[in-house]
Amino acid sequence: MTAITRRRLGAVSAAGAIGLLAAACGSEGSESAATSGAGASDAGGDAAASSVTIEDNDGEKTIALPLASVVATDNRTFQTLFDWDVKLSAAAVSLMPETIGYTKDDSIVDLGNHREPNLELLVAAQPDLVVNGQRFTQFQEDIEKLVPEATVLSLDPRDDQPFADELKRQITVLGQVFGKEAEAEALNGDFDAAIERVTAAYTPGEKVMAVITSGGEIGYSAPGNGRTFGPLFELFGFTPALEVPESSDDHQGDDVSVEAIAQSNPDWLLVMDRDAAVAADEPDYKPAQSVLESSAALTSVTAVAEGNIVYMPADTYTNEGIQTYTTFFTALAEALEAKK
Repeated sequence: MTAITRRRLGAVSAAGAIGLLAAACGSEGSESAATSGAGASDAGGDAAASSVTIEDNDGEKTIALPLASVVATDNRTFQTLFDWDVKLSAAAVSLMPETIGYTKDDSIVDLGNHREPNLELLVAAQPDLVVNGQRFTQFQEDIEKLVPEATVLSLDPRDDQPFADELKRQITVLGQVFGKEAEAEALNGDFDAAIERVTAAYTPGEKVMAVITSGGEIGYSAPGNGRTFGPLFELFGFTPALEVPESSDDHQGDDVSVEAIAQSNPDWLLVMDRDAAVAADEPDYKPAQSVLESSAALTSVTAVAEGNIVYMPADTYTNEGIQTYTTFFTALAEALEAKK
């Protein structure tokens, strides 16, 4: 089994699956409301609350409470929703890393991944709320048309706002919706504390390079817009070891030669192993560490020679929520502090 479980519906037809889901919803609706954290007893933090008003990327929205059916498609929210015991009726389970407990819950109907979604299953789920975003952002209008009575929540980080603030905004709004304001505040506090540690430990002027390994190759993640790492250069004031024109946010990184990376001689290497999240069980999988260590061109690079390499959590590519960044920032802070 790969880290992304592709639980396809196989020979079961969409119509048949919808029928099964409709029956399941009838028997589990009360359980969903009672165990999701969005039930009448704690949604919005008020036992008598009949609704909660929040603001997402599309503006102000009022969500009726209690919530009987919640659907989630945004990778950045899966960890938070699971940790808060939010019961899901349907979700993009195929996009979840196995580190998310929802992957072991067979009662959740799998909508598939963003390449092959079965959005018709949303209709049978009869959602009150759809937490949509990231890879499923492209299907926002389709989802709204399929389930017009549901509130579709969109909390993707906005490009014109500070990335760290956007991650915290997402958690804050979810806390309001599910009556988890204290938990949201704690998550944001841990995130801020990790940021402060990195900021205090980083020596201005030290050159930083971010890379993504995939298929045994090393890709360049550019400051500003590179996948996962891009926003961190502004957040921490990192000095880029290398800047290239027309860089992208490609999921495998930009095609920059290892020799160019070596010539830039970074003091620190930040690494995301893309395949660790999606192909770790494949026979030809090469962990990021082995890819870097086997590169003769990188042996004399300061970051490699001095062991200044910090890896993102293995499931980062499919779990880019605030917890992932907090974990990485803490590891980065510890590495920087050790060199003081």
